[in-house]
Amino acid sequence: MTSFRTQAITLPRSTGAESVLATNRIIRNTYMLLAMTLLFAAATAAVSLALKLPHPGILITLVGYFGLLFGITRFRDRGLGVALVFALTGFMGYTLGPIISHYLSLPNGGQTVMIAMGGTAAIFLGLSGYALTTRKDFSFMGGFLMVGILLAFLTGLAAIFFEIPVLSLTVSAAFVLLMSGLILYETSNIIHGGETNYVMATVSLFVSIFNLFTSLLHLLGFANSSD
Repeated sequence: MTSFRTQAITLPRSTGAESVLATNRIIRNTYMLLAMTLLFAAATAAVSLALKLPHPGILITLVGYFGLLFGITRFRDRGLGVALVFALTGFMGYTLGPIISHYLSLPNGGQTVMIAMGGTAAIFLGLSGYALTTRKDFSFMGGFLMVGILLAFLTGLAAIFFEIPVLSLTVSAAFVLLMSGLILYETSNIIHGGETNYVMATVSLFVSIFNLFTSLLHLLGFANSSD
């Protein structure tokens, strides 16, 4: 009887320890892959910027993004999934080159780009660090973020096609808040076992950082041009 009780008590501890190890492994793999993809995207953006490559346009960008995202989701448990992550982040880096080139051509453009980069890094590190250290559960934000991102995305498309600058700025401000919330949500999701695939976690965090940077760049660029 004593032996049975000992096993009954020990088993949950072992399971708990294995769960913590699995979570730590996912966190480590996610941030390692995220760091590599950010460097790869920065390299492709630099090449695109140096060669003055044109932006592929909204249609090709959307087809490329969602097509690669579909492939990543399908092959997320295979090595091909990791390769597709690099394809996606490299493609997004390429589209970023012409955007940065545009802002660099503005007065104080270099300062604007650097401030946007610094702001993005500060927000990401601050929010990720907060979620990792406090271990708070932000899963309650999932539904709100899904609806908010969808509405902001559709509104952003309308702002592009109908050329409404004020609406575009409003969408950029909304995306700064939504992407900040998504960083908290996804980091919390990893910690609490809601996301067990580091490939999908990496993509979610990368997209958050990308959209956060471009949104800050848009807002800062407008503020700079208004001075």
